[in-house]
Amino acid sequence: MPEYTIAAYRPKPGQEAALLACVRDHHPILRKEGLVTGRGVTVLRAPDGVIVEIFEWKSRKAVEAAHKNPAVLVLWERFSACSDFATLAELPGATKPFPHFEFVAL
Repeated sequence: MPEYTIAAYRPKPGQEAALLACVRDHHPILRKEGLVTGRGVTVLRAPDGVIVEIFEWKSRKAVEAAHKNPAVLVLWERFSACSDFATLAELPGATKPFPHFEFVAL
């Protein structure tokens, strides 16, 4: 059964362009490795600059496989170099109904 993930990345100082490059590469690599469904990815920017990525894994097994996949692990290292992982609870407005985000066109 497919599973959605909502990932939040806080760019390190001066690293937003590198982070967006990682996000741009993320879904195509996951798709090439057979880990995500054909549904598209949605990328948003929170008011504090956190980049939010929403996508659909094929299954729980696909999530587990990603953690052992060399191509994915290399990309995740790139993410770590240019961002810190955030939680949804940290996002501005997350404790209120209907928080607003800016759409990010990749």
